[in-house]
This record gives sequence, structure tokens and C-alpha cells, in this order.
Amino acid sequence: MKTVVIGESSGATMDMIMRVYPRHKVIVDKFIARGEVIGIGPFSDMGNMAIFKTRLAAEEFVTEDPFILEGLVKSFVIRDWNDTMLPE
Repeated sequence: MKTVVIGESSGATMDMIMRVYPRHKVIVDKFIARGEVIGIGPFSDMGNMAIFKTRLAAEEFVTEDPFILEGLVKSFVIRDWNDTMLPE
């Protein structure tokens, strides 16, 4: 079982996003280094998604991510995902 965080854009401009991005990348890199992120990135509508190996990692991520903490993500959901295509 994997866990997905799906975020809804607040409508922030690309300039606003890029000002926060360096701090966001530090957090993302930390989770990647720990081997907890499977995939992460934006949708075409500027929403976003991150796939984590565990729910605990996803829950920790949302408490640290500047995109969420600074209001660039309007809202998010954390959902457990039974990925049947890839091995656990």
C-alpha cells in the first residue's frame, strides 16, 4: 500500500511559486534521500501530487512542506493507494 497526497492549487502565480520553491525542494530532497518518495510533481492545472511509500511519510511531509504551510496549496487530501501495477 502506498499513500498519495493530492493538492489543489491556491491560484498562486508562478512568481509566487518560484519564490517558495527552493524551500519546498529542500523538503522534497530530504524525503527522496530517505527513499520515501516514489513520485512528485504538478498537474497541468497547477494542482500537485506526491506518492509516498508509507502513510507516515506522507503525513510528515504535509506538516513540513512550505507550499502547504505558506498557502500555495489551497487544500490537500491524503489517500491510501493500492497500486496493483508496481511491486511494493
